[in-house]
Amino acid sequence: MDTKEILKKVKKIEIKTKKLSDNIFGGEYHSAFKGRGMTFSEVRPYQYGDDIRNIDWNVTARYNETYVKVFEEERELTLMLLVDVSGSELFGSLQQFKNEVVTEIAATLAFAALQNNDKTGLILFSDQIELYIPPKKGKYHILRIIRELIEFQPKNKQTNIANALEFLNKVTKKKTIAFLLSDFIGEGYQKPLQITARRHDLTGIRLYDPREASLPNVGVILAKDAETGEVIYIDTTSSRVQNKYAEDYQQKVSTFESTFRRYGAGVLHCRTDESYTQKLLGYFKYRA
Repeated sequence: MDTKEILKKVKKIEIKTKKLSDNIFGGEYHSAFKGRGMTFSEVRPYQYGDDIRNIDWNVTARYNETYVKVFEEERELTLMLLVDVSGSELFGSLQQFKNEVVTEIAATLAFAALQNNDKTGLILFSDQIELYIPPKKGKYHILRIIRELIEFQPKNKQTNIANALEFLNKVTKKKTIAFLLSDFIGEGYQKPLQITARRHDLTGIRLYDPREASLPNVGVILAKDAETGEVIYIDTTSSRVQNKYAEDYQQKVSTFESTFRRYGAGVLHCRTDESYTQKLLGYFKYRA
């Protein structure tokens, strides 16, 4: 893809997702995610009904009048986007590939953060950390993130979600809003997820195509694993093969949902042919 085509795609995604953020998600994002805590703002004379625990005794003694400390929410937040760029994301049976929907969702979240003057960072991962962009503010920074989501070519095709979570915990010391976008085909991420959910406000967004849930009966086919590259013959007419495929798929879905919920993390399922706008909006309202 040449530079002109990339910039055209970036602009198209910017127009679509920024409009969504400005008109729909801005206020909902602000309500759904709270600041890191309460910070001191000023002192003022005591008023009836004020909490006596907030009395500033030093100022009170100095002026011989009761003063209280006023606190306000510390609003500045950091949004971290952890995006799976493994081989299985390059699949789509309908209008869009999974990675294209991931890009739009990530861009929408980034513009919502920008509207609230928050920082945004990006981690692209396969079975290794492919790219890390530290959190910053500003429109040009968001456009760089979108460009990387569109044009980045990962070195590896397999998935290691645990590695991505461990990397987040290593590079981010303060509590962040973290969205992990993947199809969650990978396994073995329970322990680092537990640690991440305790440190950060974590949400998993599972992107999936409706054709992935079952194996169609189309005879004997030659299939290639998108992540390992393994090529095998599959007899799709076999009910045993079809049932085993469906069971394995549902097991991965159940593992994703039960693990995230067990450790207090958010869960979203987004199908490639459904409106992610409504899914995100419903999730933000639920949290608010």
